[in-house]
Amino acid sequence: MESSPPAPRPGGVVGILAFAGIVAALTQTLVVPLIAELPKMFDTSASNASWVITATLLAAAVATPVAGRLGDMYGKRRMLLLSLAPLILGSVVCALSSSVVPMIAGRGLQGLGMGVVPLGISLLRDVVPAEKLGPSIAIMSASMGVGGALGLPFAAAVAENTSWRVLFWVVAALALAVGALILALVPGDRPAARSGSFDLLGAVGLGAALVCLLLAVSKGADWGWSSAATLSLFAAVAVLLPAWGRWELRRSDPLVDLRVTVRPQVLMTNTASVLVGFAMYAQSLVVPQLLQLPEATGYGLGQSMLAMGLWMAPAGLMMMAMSPVGAKLSAAKGPKVTLAVGSLLIAAGYGLSVPLIGSGSPWSLLVVTLVCNSGVGFAYGAMPALVMGAVPRSETASANSFNALMRSIGTSFAAAVIGVVLSRMTTDFGGFPLPSGNGFRAAMLIGCGVGLAAAAVAALIPVRPAAGLPGPAAVPGPAADAAKASRSTA
Repeated sequence: MESSPPAPRPGGVVGILAFAGIVAALTQTLVVPLIAELPKMFDTSASNASWVITATLLAAAVATPVAGRLGDMYGKRRMLLLSLAPLILGSVVCALSSSVVPMIAGRGLQGLGMGVVPLGISLLRDVVPAEKLGPSIAIMSASMGVGGALGLPFAAAVAENTSWRVLFWVVAALALAVGALILALVPGDRPAARSGSFDLLGAVGLGAALVCLLLAVSKGADWGWSSAATLSLFAAVAVLLPAWGRWELRRSDPLVDLRVTVRPQVLMTNTASVLVGFAMYAQSLVVPQLLQLPEATGYGLGQSMLAMGLWMAPAGLMMMAMSPVGAKLSAAKGPKVTLAVGSLLIAAGYGLSVPLIGSGSPWSLLVVTLVCNSGVGFAYGAMPALVMGAVPRSETASANSFNALMRSIGTSFAAAVIGVVLSRMTTDFGGFPLPSGNGFRAAMLIGCGVGLAAAAVAALIPVRPAAGLPGPAAVPGPAADAAKASRSTA
C-alpha cells in the first residue's frame, strides 16, 4: 500500500473528495459566460473558438477510462493527485493565453483532469466504512451539481467585473488546494491489479473511437450531418469500436473488462446512465436561453448573464440537499429504486416546464430546474452504487470511470439533438432567427421522454434482493470483505 497519512474522520475524507468534485465541475462551466466573447477576445472565428469547449470534452472522454484503469492498478489516491496536475497546468496555460491555440491546449489539459470525480467515488469504497458508503457516494456525486451551480454565477460575475484570466487563476489555486488536502489528509488505498500490464493499445483504440464519435456528434450540426467529414467520423467509429472490442476480449488485463460491462446489472445501469446524462443536460441547454432571451419574444425573460446564473444556482445546490434523501432511499429499497425515482422526477420536471414556457416569470423555471435536479441528485448517487455492487474491487475505478463516460456520451448527444431542434424550429426576431417557443417546448418534451425511458430501464435492472446500500451485498467494502473471509474459513 502506498504511504499515506493517518485517516481522518470519514466525513473529512468525503468533504475533501467532494471539494475535488466541485472544482472539477467548476472547471467545466468556467467558460460558459465567455463563449460569446471568445472570438473577439482572441481575434478568431466562432468556429475556431468553439474548440475551447470541444477540446475539454474530447480530452475528458479519453482520459477518464484511462485514469480509472490506472487507479485500479497503482492506487486511486495516487491517480487523483496525478489527475490534478494537468488540471492545474491547463488552468495556468489558459490564464496566460493571448491567442486561441494555447487556450484550446489549456482547456484540453484541463479535460485530462476530469477523471477526478469517478476516481474519488471509487476511493470511497476503500477508505470509508461500509455503513457510511451509501451517503458518501451520494454526496460525492452531488458535488458535480454544486460545482456547476456555483460556477455559472461566479464566472459571470468575474467576467463582467474583472479580467477573465482571474477565472483560471482561481481554478488553479483551488485545484492546488485540493491536491494539498488529499496529500495531507486522505488515506491511500491498496492497488488491486498490479500484476497486470497497462493496455496501451486498448487505450489508444478506445480514445480514437471516442474522439471520432464525440467529434461527429458535437460538430455535426456545424459541418452538416451529411458532410464528408461527419460521415467519415461515424464510419471510423463503426470500424474502430468493434476492433477495440475484439482486442479487449482477447486480453487477460484489458483497459475495460467487457465481460464485466455486459453483466446485466452493469449493462443496464450504463444504459440508464446515457439516458440520465441526456436528460440532465437538455434542460441546462434550454433554461438559460429562456432566461436570457428578450421579453419581446413572448417567452424570453430578459435576464442578464449574472442573473441567469443566480436563477440556475439553487438547482445545483438542490442536488446536494437531496443526496442524503436518495441515500436513505437506497438503503431502504436499493439503488435501483432510487435511480428509477430520480429518472421519474427528471421527467416530471420536464413535463411541468411545457405549460410554464411563456409564463413570464423566472420563478416558474426555477421550479422546473429544482424538480429536475432533485431527480438528478437521486440518479447520480444511485448509478455508482449499482455499478460497484456488481464489479470486483479490482475494477472499481475502471467501472466507475466507464459509467462516467456513459453519462458524458449522453450529454454530448443531448447537445447535438437539442441543438438541431432549436436550430430548426425558429422564429424571426428583428431579422435574426431565434429558437421559437414551440422549439423550446419540443426540446423539453424530448427530455421528458428520455427521462421516462431512463426510469423504464432502471426498473428492469436485475439486482439481488439485498442490493440496498449500505450493506455488503450491494457494495463490497472492508466490512464485507472481512465477512466473506470469515465465512470461507468457517
